[in-house]
This record gives sequence, C-alpha cells and structure tokens, in this order.
Amino acid sequence: MKWIIPIVLLMIVGSLGSALYYMMKDRGNSSRMVRSLMLRIGLSLALFFGILLAYYFGLIEATGIKVGTN
Repeated sequence: MKWIIPIVLLMIVGSLGSALYYMMKDRGNSSRMVRSLMLRIGLSLALFFGILLAYYFGLIEATGIKVGTN
C-alpha cells in the first residue's frame, strides 16, 4: 500500500495534465479532454474505495490523531 497510493496519485495528476493539454491543443474540437477527465474521476474513486477496503482489511491503520477534541 505504501507504493500504490503515490502511484495512483501521480496517475491522477497526469490525467489532469493531459486534459489541460488537450483543452489547449484541440480547442474543443474533440472529446479527448472529456475522456481524460473521466479517467481522472475513475482513478480518484478507485483510490478512495481502495483506501477504504485497505483500512477495512487491516492493511493500513489510523494514525491516532484525534479530530475535534482539545
């Protein structure tokens, strides 16, 4: 899990960068930007559910930081 999360985050940023590139290059004449953004959304959802499943199965643990307590 230590390597999977950063790799998926880099893929998300790369997909966002490619969407920016296609937006500037194609000037709205193709659907490559939309496909790239859909890929980014899919990767983000997969990462979120992957983290939830990893926590559920005990592959990752909470840090113990208390939220909202003084």
